[in-house]
Amino acid sequence: MAIAIVILLLVIGSLIFHFVSPWWFTPLASNWQAIDNTINVTFWVTGFVFVAVNCFLAYVVMRYRYNKNRRSDYQPENKKLEGWLTFITTIGVAAMLAPGLVVWAQFVTVPEQASVIEAVGQQWHWSFRLPGKDGKLGKTAIELVNQDNPFGIDPKDLAGQDDILVKSNELHLPINQAVKVLLRSKDVLHNFTVPQFRVKMDLVPGLSSYLWFTPTKFGRFEILCEELCGVAHYTMRGHVVVESSADYQTWLVKQTTFEQSLNAIPASIAKGSKIYIQCMACHGDKAQGNKILGAPQLAGQAKWYLERQLKYYKNHIRGNEKSDTYGQQMALMTASLVDDTVISEVAAYLSSLPSSPVQGTTKGNITKGQELYENCAYCHGKSAQGNYALNAPKLSDQYEWYLKRQIVNYQKKIRGDHVQDLYGSQMIFMSKLLQSDQAINDVTAYIVSLE
Repeated sequence: MAIAIVILLLVIGSLIFHFVSPWWFTPLASNWQAIDNTINVTFWVTGFVFVAVNCFLAYVVMRYRYNKNRRSDYQPENKKLEGWLTFITTIGVAAMLAPGLVVWAQFVTVPEQASVIEAVGQQWHWSFRLPGKDGKLGKTAIELVNQDNPFGIDPKDLAGQDDILVKSNELHLPINQAVKVLLRSKDVLHNFTVPQFRVKMDLVPGLSSYLWFTPTKFGRFEILCEELCGVAHYTMRGHVVVESSADYQTWLVKQTTFEQSLNAIPASIAKGSKIYIQCMACHGDKAQGNKILGAPQLAGQAKWYLERQLKYYKNHIRGNEKSDTYGQQMALMTASLVDDTVISEVAAYLSSLPSSPVQGTTKGNITKGQELYENCAYCHGKSAQGNYALNAPKLSDQYEWYLKRQIVNYQKKIRGDHVQDLYGSQMIFMSKLLQSDQAINDVTAYIVSLE
C-alpha cells in the first residue's frame, strides 16, 4: 500500500512541477508556432502514457500485493491484450511523429519571397554576409580566407563584389520578412540557433546547410552555438536585432561591401605619427606605456585591435563606467579623433612601432600560470601573439599590472558589459575561470615571461 501511494504522489508531483515550473519556452518571436505545437503534442502523448502506466503500476502493486492464501496464475501469452497494446502504442507513436514530419516539410520548403543571408561560424564568433544589389552571393573558398578577406570571397567573381560584409556578430533583420539563412563553418562543427525563433541547424565544415524563419517581434535576440565547438563554446554568442524596414535600411547602408574593402585606401603611417603627438604625454614617445599614469604599451599591437578599441572609447562602449577612471580619460581623449580615417592612421602608426620588452612585477607562479594560460591560448596563441581570426589581441610585451587590471575589470563587468562590446562579453565569461587574485597573478606573470 505504501509503495502504491508513493508512486501516485510521484505522478501528482511531476504533473504539478510540469505546469507550474518557470523553466519553459522563451516567448515565440517568429512564424514557427508549429514547432511549439509539435513539442506540446509530444508532451501530451508522453504525459498521458506516463500517468497511465504509473497509475496502472500503483493499482497492480496494491491489487496484487502478497497474500499467503492466494496463488498466482501464470499465463504465457494473451493475444487480445497484446493486440490492444500494439494498436495503442502505434497510435501514440504516430501521434508524436506525424506532426513533426509535417513541420519538417515546411522547414525545408523556403518561401520564394524569402531574402537570403549567410551566417559564418568560427571559434568563437559569428559574422554575416548579405547579397548586394544583384541579389546574389559571390562564390567563396576556404583557401581564400585571410586577414584582408575573412569571408574567403572569390575576388574574380563579379557577383561577390557588391556582397555586404558584417564582420561583427550582430545581425539586423526587418520585421515580418521571411529570411533564409545559409550556414557555413570555417573550422569545426557549430550550431546556429535563436531560441525565440525556434529553429536551429548545424554548420558542418565543407558543407552548406540552411534554415529559414520570419521574425515577428521587435527586439534584440541572442544567437547561440548549441554544438560543442571547443573550450570557449559557451562564449560563442551573437545577436539578431529585429527592427522596422526603415531602420533596417539605415543600418544596411552603413555596412561595407567586399569591393569597398578591396579598394580601401591604406592608412598613412606618417599622418598617424603626427596625430599620436597628443597621446605621448601618457603613452610615451615610442608608445611604450607609463605605469605611473596607468597607460599601457601600445607599440606593436595589431592595427585592427587598436582601431576597435579607439572606436569603442569614442562611442562610449568602453570607458562608460564611473569606476573605470582610466577608461573615462581615454573616452575624453578620443573625442579629438574626428573620424574613422584618423583612427585608422594613428592605429597604423602604433602597429608599425616595435614593442619594448617588459618585466614582471608581481610574485606570480609562472609554472601554475602556464597551466592556467592553456585556456587563453586557444584564442590568444601559445605565445600570446594574438589571433586576428579569433578577434583576440596580442598580450605579450604588455605590462603585468595592466593585464591584471583588465582581467579584474572584466570580472567585475566594468569592461565588456556594454551591449555593443561584441567581444568583451566573451572575456567576461573567460575571466571568471581565474577564481582568485593569486590565479590572476600567476597567469599574468606567465604572459609577461613570454617572448
